[in-house]
Amino acid sequence: MAESVELPSRLGILPFRNKVLLPGAIIRIRCTSPSSVKLVEQELWQREEKGLIGILPVRDTAETTTAIGPVVSQGIGSDSGERSSRVHVGASDSHRLDAKNQQENIHWHNRGVAARALHLSRGVEKPSGRVTYIVVLEGLCRFSVQELSTRGTYYTARISPLEMTKAEMEQVEQDPDFMTLSRQFKAAATELISVLEQKQKTGGKTKVLLETVPVHKLADIFVASFEISFEEQLSMLDSVDLKVRLSKATELVDRHLQSIRVAEKITQKVEGQLSKSQKEFLLRQQMRAIKEELGDNDDDEDDVAALERKMQSAGLPSNIWKHAQRELRMLKKMQPLQPGYNSSRVYLELLADLPWQKTSEEHELDLKAAKQHLDSDHYGLVKVKQRIIEYLAVRKLKPDARGPVLCFVGPPGVGKTSLASSIAAALGRKFVRISLGGVKDEADIRGHRRTYIGSMPGRLIEGLKRVAVCNPVMLLDEVDKTGSDVRGDPASALLEVLDPEQNKTFNDHYLNVPFDLSKVVFVATANRLQPIPPPLLDRMEVIELPGYTPEEKLKIAMRHLIPRVLDQHGLSSEFLQIPEAMVKLVIQRYTREAGVRNLERNLAALARAAAVRVAEQEQAVPLSKDVHQLASPLLENRLAEGGEVEMEIIPMAVNNHEISNEFRIASPLVVDETMLEKVLGPPRFDDREAAERVATPGVSVGLVWTAFGGEVQFVEATAMVGKGDMHLTGQLGDVIKESAQIALTWVRTRAMDLKLAASEGINLLEGRDIHIHFPAGAVPKDGPSAGVTLVTALVSLFSQKRVRADTAMTGEMTLRGLVLPVGGVKDKILAAHRCGIKRVILPQRNLKDLVEVPAAVLADLEILLAKRMEDVLEQAFEGGCPWRQHSKL
Repeated sequence: MAESVELPSRLGILPFRNKVLLPGAIIRIRCTSPSSVKLVEQELWQREEKGLIGILPVRDTAETTTAIGPVVSQGIGSDSGERSSRVHVGASDSHRLDAKNQQENIHWHNRGVAARALHLSRGVEKPSGRVTYIVVLEGLCRFSVQELSTRGTYYTARISPLEMTKAEMEQVEQDPDFMTLSRQFKAAATELISVLEQKQKTGGKTKVLLETVPVHKLADIFVASFEISFEEQLSMLDSVDLKVRLSKATELVDRHLQSIRVAEKITQKVEGQLSKSQKEFLLRQQMRAIKEELGDNDDDEDDVAALERKMQSAGLPSNIWKHAQRELRMLKKMQPLQPGYNSSRVYLELLADLPWQKTSEEHELDLKAAKQHLDSDHYGLVKVKQRIIEYLAVRKLKPDARGPVLCFVGPPGVGKTSLASSIAAALGRKFVRISLGGVKDEADIRGHRRTYIGSMPGRLIEGLKRVAVCNPVMLLDEVDKTGSDVRGDPASALLEVLDPEQNKTFNDHYLNVPFDLSKVVFVATANRLQPIPPPLLDRMEVIELPGYTPEEKLKIAMRHLIPRVLDQHGLSSEFLQIPEAMVKLVIQRYTREAGVRNLERNLAALARAAAVRVAEQEQAVPLSKDVHQLASPLLENRLAEGGEVEMEIIPMAVNNHEISNEFRIASPLVVDETMLEKVLGPPRFDDREAAERVATPGVSVGLVWTAFGGEVQFVEATAMVGKGDMHLTGQLGDVIKESAQIALTWVRTRAMDLKLAASEGINLLEGRDIHIHFPAGAVPKDGPSAGVTLVTALVSLFSQKRVRADTAMTGEMTLRGLVLPVGGVKDKILAAHRCGIKRVILPQRNLKDLVEVPAAVLADLEILLAKRMEDVLEQAFEGGCPWRQHSKL
């Protein structure tokens, strides 16, 4: 230990940021800044063993600005070559010690420690050539700063020592209070050393310090070895009075001793628990050895232990974990050959596999990217995509929002399922599809009870187990195809699944414990709304997808269907090209459904025909053929020279005939009208169909809605000799039969007004029967939208006037002739547009539904609105209805 030293009146100052060097402590630092390098070089390196510097604490900028010591205002430096600097000495924000900051006010602590170098080493960094020093410093004694100035790039200070003289020390040592504090400190230090010696098997050198070093220096040495706060370090540095210093040091030693004891107590507790686990392990090993001796050894015990570990890492909620532990205890008591062993084990494995808390991480929702993704995957459907963007926007603002269950309703092939997968892609979640078509057993939704043989969980739980996350996007496909029988009603079971207030505790019969479905985003699809029970429909937001116009189908085919079909058949545009004109013909003559599934099938038929031609072509160069097998004089010459040619651009004028002969590729197959008829057969639809069907009186053109979209329906009426009966054919329902009866009654009532009878008393059905037929008898027909079509057909029959072939109509009527609104207007108008109809008669109250119809379709059609049946007849016949009596209508 260094003896007391004589301090010079001025010392070079090295700032310590958020750290304090106490007397007796040793620290190793690396000096890299120009100011600190200059300080070490001038004050230590050149003076060798005589060099001393002062260490002053500097508070970091994040610290508070409360001063520990007095703030000293300095004057002009007295030494030659020094510049004056107004510096506040106190604990405050620190600043860099370079020339740029010398004019700033810097706050320092007003007390420091003089230090000497125990070791110095000089180095040069490469390639910058910067000089650095590594210094080992030992703290010697405290001093107080009287004046702080700058010398070159570093600081110097005029100081006064704070250590006591030998006479003062002898006087203090005789003080009874000091002696008591010394005994307390030594007792605490001795106890600390003994504890550390037991723990680390060291401490011999530390015991020697207690006997040889004065107590006041021991206090600094002990405290310097503790991890204490910067404020406590400063407080220890400011403790010039020996009694205060010993009191603080004793307090810190006691605190350190208590922390060591608490840590030992925790360690002993953990070791005790480990010893218990080791005891259980030993007993299990002995049990396994006994079973081996008895020949009853198997791996079931290991499997049960592995199952228990798997359940522990599955993150089961506390109530589920208690239930699983009971099942696990029962399983451990059972023998593998017992009847319920396997079912209990499978049940526990399901509990361990279910994603109770595991979620897929959602990336930040980018609405622009989601919109671009929807536009690239789906053409048209503007309103539907806008609703999806609104849904995603709400999810972005409130991720835990209980959003509505979207239900996409529309005919097959319009993209309902792909829209649901696009929502999953935009949310960054996994996608799982649950098909409900033909499901009649409630157990498919809720699962079977475990008391039954072959019991299993429902489709929802199986789907969550498959995707292994509890927050996927789950598609309930074909929700309108469920049925009910003696096994229950699946649609009623879905009421709990789709209700956000109930699905937090969804109870699967197989699980028999609640499972949280509130994080699942449910999306449903259906072809029709009528079969869905009203309570279930009330839990969903219906979004209708009525179908595509021919223009939209053309865009979809060119952008999506043709590239996909070519890729599926191993072709490219170099082998097959389908012009837009040919795609239009396919749409007009071969496909008139609302979706695009049949259109894709027809394009696939064209691709198969092209694939046969390509496969049979003998002159085509296979893609896998080696380049050396192409015998070309040009290539042979290049290879003979031994040169490696990565790529070479050959001018067209050089050996052009050689290149064209060797690398000739057959011209691509371009689809034309002849190929269409050869591959797809004769056209299935013709625009002249309507004109041919209504060529005779008694036929009218109606518009109906089906599960496959809108359709054009012809209604035929004829009269024959009979008894005045009416016959209806075409597999009709009760509603449409009643519409036909109402239509006939209205026509008979207005027979005189329409000049269908010469006088009031004539019976139109006298001596004849009426037969009304709806073609396509294999298709069931029902619904309140054929009333005006039936009346028009009957009026045409009785008046022998033909209905306009370019006009179709829809609407229901009352017994008094008032035209009532109908549903599915958009589907029906799209069907009329696909079939080449130019005029459509609609109920006047359906005017609001025209907003949903694309503008391009409305531009090609003439929409006629009718309030009463007379308005329909006025528009349905060529030249109006000239035979009516204007005075009575």
